[in-house]
Amino acid sequence: MLISSAVIFSSCKDKEIVVETDLCNKNATKEAIKLYDYLKSVYGKKVISGQQESTWTEAGTEYEMEYIHALTGKYPAIRGLDFMNDDFDGVVERSIDWWQRGGIVTICWHCGKNFTGNYDNSKNDEIENWDKVFEKGSEENLLFTQNMDKAGAALKRLQDANVPILWRPFHEFDGAWFWWGKGGEKNFKKLWIYMYDHFTNDLGLNNLIWVLGYSHNGKNIKSWYPGDKYCDIVGADSYEVPQNGPERNLYLAVKYGTNKNKMEVMHECGQIPSITGFKDIKWGYFMTWHTKWLIYDGDESVQSSNTDEHLIEIYQDDYVITLEDIPNLK
Repeated sequence: MLISSAVIFSSCKDKEIVVETDLCNKNATKEAIKLYDYLKSVYGKKVISGQQESTWTEAGTEYEMEYIHALTGKYPAIRGLDFMNDDFDGVVERSIDWWQRGGIVTICWHCGKNFTGNYDNSKNDEIENWDKVFEKGSEENLLFTQNMDKAGAALKRLQDANVPILWRPFHEFDGAWFWWGKGGEKNFKKLWIYMYDHFTNDLGLNNLIWVLGYSHNGKNIKSWYPGDKYCDIVGADSYEVPQNGPERNLYLAVKYGTNKNKMEVMHECGQIPSITGFKDIKWGYFMTWHTKWLIYDGDESVQSSNTDEHLIEIYQDDYVITLEDIPNLK
């Protein structure tokens, strides 16, 4: 039976905090509810492992997953996927496969302006007129929504397959280096709410757990926050663990900037924090980025990657939940 709230202990020797246990979408699928309840049941007690895939290496789409397994004997619990390059069919197929294997799926979307193709992080990749984008029925609005619905259709296929998704659109928005953040706080909040309302109310996507993903900046958190009723989980990316450890300051900035009532996750990282760090700072899960951010490959420009010894220590510790530890969530 669902209850309205659950009390957990926060990190940093803070007071107890109340984390909402109901998803924002009151019509959430039973699979989404069951997954969300599981995430909350282990939050603050253990950390869930996650790994972003790459799709372009000679080793194929299983490169990161099989590397971790060969090294540690474990698979990550969460698989990170990306609709980048309009890879909707591939992402749907691999998401279903991972869910059927007992894993958890999270999806982001690197896309170009107006949701077209691949993203182009240049000065040309900016929305010229945000007001027109949000003007219902305008040419800009219709095209924008039509392109956005490419992801909506893929997510609907996953809903039809009974796969719940940790949906993380518009990641690192507050960094303002992607088009979805270049319009500033007000337009971003309108954008997030527009997608949430359209996907939830118009498309009937009830399998989504909405993950609001800040950058490593840790500044002006509240001014970018779209509100409690439009997201289920909050978090931040960090590629600065070698300098900052488990990112106490970033954790606290996001916590207090988002009303202190959401589960917090480290949804992207290079080097994974230590077990001691995770026990101090209660990130719900981590997700290591792909290729050279998972494994040091000699590129000295990448300062945040993992040694084999560190991966073994992380994945073989009882504090870390791996694929093999996930209960039946179906």
